[in-house]
Amino acid sequence: MNATPQRRFAIAGAGLLGRLTAWHLLRDGYAVSLYDAGDLDTPPAAAWTAAGMVAPLAETVVSERSVYEMGQMALDRWPGWLAELQASELWHQHGSLVVAHPQDGNELIQFRRDLADTLGEGALYQELDGSGIHHLEPDLTRFRHGLFLADEAHLDNRELLTRLLGAIRELGGECHAHTPVEVHPGEVTTPTGTHHFDLVIDCRGHGAKTNHPTLRGVRGETLHVTTNEITLTRPVRLMHPRYQLYVVPKPNGRFVIGATSIESEDRSPISLQSSLELSSALYTLSPAFAEARILEQGVNLRPAFRNNLPQVTLSDGLISANGLFRHGYLLAPAVVEHLLSEIRGHGDNPFADLLDGSAPRRPCRESE
Repeated sequence: MNATPQRRFAIAGAGLLGRLTAWHLLRDGYAVSLYDAGDLDTPPAAAWTAAGMVAPLAETVVSERSVYEMGQMALDRWPGWLAELQASELWHQHGSLVVAHPQDGNELIQFRRDLADTLGEGALYQELDGSGIHHLEPDLTRFRHGLFLADEAHLDNRELLTRLLGAIRELGGECHAHTPVEVHPGEVTTPTGTHHFDLVIDCRGHGAKTNHPTLRGVRGETLHVTTNEITLTRPVRLMHPRYQLYVVPKPNGRFVIGATSIESEDRSPISLQSSLELSSALYTLSPAFAEARILEQGVNLRPAFRNNLPQVTLSDGLISANGLFRHGYLLAPAVVEHLLSEIRGHGDNPFADLLDGSAPRRPCRESE
């Protein structure tokens, strides 16, 4: 009796969605070919530029309640997935801290109100005074009031992407760097020709814009700095009338700082104004950052649809998953679970109606 032929899948885009999907499918026993237009070791994906926060409470303030609900799945899935990847040390669930200077205290009050309005009794946070903030983060001494969001987490995103790539290769996945593709049902066209598969999965983010007329890129800018003068255990958000700065600690005295969300598809280097605003806000968070060294200035485009929620569209031979916007690590588990349940024909899929790209979508509040 002949064995059932192994199904062959192509995945276009080696960002977070592409790597997670490839890893899961390879573990299911499928043959997977992973394509990316850029480098695989230092990918151009927004997931590489991102800070790696898993912050359902904080992001819900400027998003839909569904972002919070999918974020709860992320908090549940990431620890298990990382354990299976033998990378549990990349997960840090120490909560996050939201603070404001006294003159911006109303911003903190409004944040708390928005949290309660969106989630009602489900808004789990702790109000802190100066001593409470100092207890959590001894190096923060300038703040009298704050909020502690205890369930939130962050992960070492770049190391995660590296580990996923290594696991994909170990499981026998074919990895094609610097290979732009065109996708069609059951086909991937590369500069060397057309290749046929049982299923093509398009996870190219903004690179798939030609296939999605309503997809747009939203520019994000970050600074990577290093210093041994200050230690943070968890992400800190600084509320301000014009922006919300976030600082996320990384290994070896490195920090990722961001705030900007610009409705532009400009990929040019970070502007002087943005650099000054990020640096100045970072200094007001703690003067200890004054001697920090700037290691990197990052710019990328977050893929977003009109409602800033992800979509998964399915047809014979082709699946598209896109639109993670600024919530990549927060929403990726829900999107990947949806993809896997569709491919396997079973599994946990609580957000099927929400993620179905063919369903009517209602507009949501614009963030930032």
